[in-house]
Amino acid sequence: MTRVKRGTTANARRKRLLKHTKGFLWTRKSKYRQAKEAVLHAWSFQFADRKKKKREFRKLWTIKINAATRQYGVNYSRFINQLLKANVELDRKVLADLAEHEPKVFEYIFKQVQ
Repeated sequence: MTRVKRGTTANARRKRLLKHTKGFLWTRKSKYRQAKEAVLHAWSFQFADRKKKKREFRKLWTIKINAATRQYGVNYSRFINQLLKANVELDRKVLADLAEHEPKVFEYIFKQVQ
């Protein structure tokens, strides 16, 4: 009977997991057991932080809009309420960008909803 060398599937599986640990520190990038633990944690953080990133940007846009509207004596919530009543369909991302880079356009929009 011919000799069969074992372990190709297991080695391939381990190698595939170790590819994901590029850039990790110490044994977490080279030893399978530590790498497996590190990758599972990294993937869970990665998933959660994709959601967190959206929250953080929305907070930032709110802060920028609030800072811009305070110059005209109105706070953020009143400004957003006026936008809704005036049927202005600009989202917070665009408004924050206008407030930061195009203050004259933002002022025009502000005057329109007053």
